[in-house]
Amino acid sequence: MARPSAVAIRRALHRIRDPRTASSALVHHYRSRRRPSPALLPDHPPHPPHPYMRALGLVAVVLLGAWLGLLVVGSVRTPVGPMDTRMTLRPSVSGGTKINVSPLGALELDSHTAPIRLDVDVDRLDPIRSRALVDHPERLSGLQDEVARDVEHGTLDLAVRSCVAVVSGATALGLAVYRRPRRALAAGGLALALLAASGGTAYATWNPDSVLEPKFSGLLSSAPSVVGNARSIVTEFDVYQRELARLVTNVTKLYDVTSTLPTYRPDPSTIRVLHVSDIHLNPASWKIIASLVEQYRISVIIDTGDTMDHGSAAENAFLDPIRGLGAPYVWIRGNHDSRTTQKYLSSRKRFKNVRVLDEGRAVTVAGLRIAGTGDPQYTPDRSTQDLGDPAEHMAGIRLASALRDQRAAGTPVDIALAHNPTAARETDGAVPLVLAGHIHRQRMEVLPLGTRLRIEGSTGGSGLRAVDDKYPDPVEASVLYLDSTTKRLQAWDEIRLGGLGLTKAEVSRHLPKENRPGATPSPATSDSASPGPR
Repeated sequence: MARPSAVAIRRALHRIRDPRTASSALVHHYRSRRRPSPALLPDHPPHPPHPYMRALGLVAVVLLGAWLGLLVVGSVRTPVGPMDTRMTLRPSVSGGTKINVSPLGALELDSHTAPIRLDVDVDRLDPIRSRALVDHPERLSGLQDEVARDVEHGTLDLAVRSCVAVVSGATALGLAVYRRPRRALAAGGLALALLAASGGTAYATWNPDSVLEPKFSGLLSSAPSVVGNARSIVTEFDVYQRELARLVTNVTKLYDVTSTLPTYRPDPSTIRVLHVSDIHLNPASWKIIASLVEQYRISVIIDTGDTMDHGSAAENAFLDPIRGLGAPYVWIRGNHDSRTTQKYLSSRKRFKNVRVLDEGRAVTVAGLRIAGTGDPQYTPDRSTQDLGDPAEHMAGIRLASALRDQRAAGTPVDIALAHNPTAARETDGAVPLVLAGHIHRQRMEVLPLGTRLRIEGSTGGSGLRAVDDKYPDPVEASVLYLDSTTKRLQAWDEIRLGGLGLTKAEVSRHLPKENRPGATPSPATSDSASPGPR
């Protein structure tokens, strides 16, 4: 081993003695140990994120977290009058209010301009609160104020819950993204400020008149054409409210009346026809009809139209009880029934017991050959012109032609149906019996050529029209008794249920002149109106 020279030893001792040289050597040695290998150095040194990008990321976290919070916990369930509703705030570009009435559709109001939209979902009609209104109709007078209070309380509750929802959602998402409590709290505070600013904008741009110009969707889209201008409904709300109270009172009375109807026991071979008409959306009518079917052992029900009030698709569910009436149901369209109503009832899959007649079509039900035509006019449609009696005359002429064609084919018709008596009178001489409605008054008359015209009153007590006078109109229906062999009318019972304050039922028996004791058949009735050989 070589021994170090004296010169090298002296140099080393000099470096140790010189403190500057020693410190620099130590620093160099330390840095050399910490310096990474050149192969591990990046091509470009890292740069901190741009302030704009950091702000944009924070805004994204705030918006997404606030939306998730509203989606999970940002809704309240609150009663509004007799309805149970759910109110929710949703992010939106244009704002506004959307009222969802399942399954009928939705109603959109341009109520405010802000980045939030108020959604109101009508879940159901509470049976207890609804029944309380039926039993105590005087409560309807305060229903408007009650609804206003319910909406106010629900909105305040929704505002508090929405604040908690957006702060919680934005804070939780900020903590998950940044993993720093300070950043997470900043996101929550920014979300709360954003909601407050949106609420202030909505309050500043609130438009209470938006209810006068709603936008309908779904089944409710037909409402403007059949209801008319919404402004009239709002301005005349007090009138509608009084009418509704009186109608509900009338319906309650009718439910109590039906169980006391007297029973008639005809000959077992007699065909019993229940003639109803102009129900006009009165829900009590179905209970009355079902009671009559059971007590009179009805063979077939004939409805000569105006079952609806506006004929909108939203009213179709009102027809569903027909399936459970316990008898075949023959129906023609009235001037308040639309083609949509007719199509709904024509579904054999939905209504197995219903036969819809139009344009002179004939069917055989309960041993009777029945033909009819729908009313040519749909008067609730404000966009079309009322053509009046000329259109009814033409419809009756076409029906009479179809009746004569049936006779020529060897399948004569026993009963013809037309909603308007003007159309029904055109069938004189082509059929023994024609049934109609429309005028809301019971009447029986023999036409010049021997055809007997039976006009039915309103089985719905005229619906909302019942309140035009001091007392609601009576509910009227008829039971027609036809011979099972000749298919001729033998007798009829006129049934009248008293209106408001008259909780009684009246049934009067009537016989055609030729069927009264000691009478001889009228030549006009037996020959001219005869549909020919059977």
